[in-house]
Amino acid sequence: MLVKRVVTAVVLLAILAIDLSLDNPWPLLAFFCVAVGVTAYEWLRLTAPMRPALAYGGGVLLLVATAVQAWLWVGHDSPETSLLLVLAVVVAAVWLVVIPVRLYRAQIDHRAASVGWSLFAPACLYATWGVLALFWLQAGAWYLLSLLLVIWIADILAYFGGRRFGRHKLAPNISPGKTREGALFGLAGVLIWMMSTAFVENSYAAALRQSWGWGGLVLGSLLLGILAIVGDLFESYLKRQADVKDSSALLPGHGGVYDRVDAVVAVVPVAYLLVIEF
Repeated sequence: MLVKRVVTAVVLLAILAIDLSLDNPWPLLAFFCVAVGVTAYEWLRLTAPMRPALAYGGGVLLLVATAVQAWLWVGHDSPETSLLLVLAVVVAAVWLVVIPVRLYRAQIDHRAASVGWSLFAPACLYATWGVLALFWLQAGAWYLLSLLLVIWIADILAYFGGRRFGRHKLAPNISPGKTREGALFGLAGVLIWMMSTAFVENSYAAALRQSWGWGGLVLGSLLLGILAIVGDLFESYLKRQADVKDSSALLPGHGGVYDRVDAVVAVVPVAYLLVIEF
């Protein structure tokens, strides 16, 4: 299992690295479009398991919608982003208020069908795709990568910190393997990364510091780190509701695409609102 997990991760990172290194924006945009379409399919399989046509249709529709949006944005210095802003605000409100309340209650009853979470899926995934695409087109590879590393660092350090020092369960009714100690390690890693890269030109941390100062940088970093944990727990909640282990078996050793981007979809819309000039 570990070998499969490592090989799959290396392949995915290689694809991402190659796409980021190219001057042509389309390979990475296409990669994002496919990823968001597959994620929509997997998400809707969890929230509407008795309606497979909805999962397939939702995935295809979101792939096409994001591809069309990419075509409209490429080559424009000032792309139209009104819809993205509205969706980002709505999605951020759900992640910051509604989902934490749901996770706190942790009412696990193994009934996966959820109209609300099914409707939330396309809005959340479109907003996530839009922010990633916009950052790539307007700010470049390093800016985008410096934000994604926030999520990866939170995930990796939470995993290893929890394995080594974990004693107290973070959310035993949702994800018994996660610990409070691991979460603290993840948050510490995010804070160190953001404080370090705040001095690096064209990094996400530098933009956050410019917008909010050092105090805002610290609070914003902690908020993004917490959201990475919330995104992970929310997908675990959906999987518990659906009584499945993984969102799919598409990625050997990892499960599905949603299993790999569960924190991304929670962090990215809020990260956008923290640095955008309203």
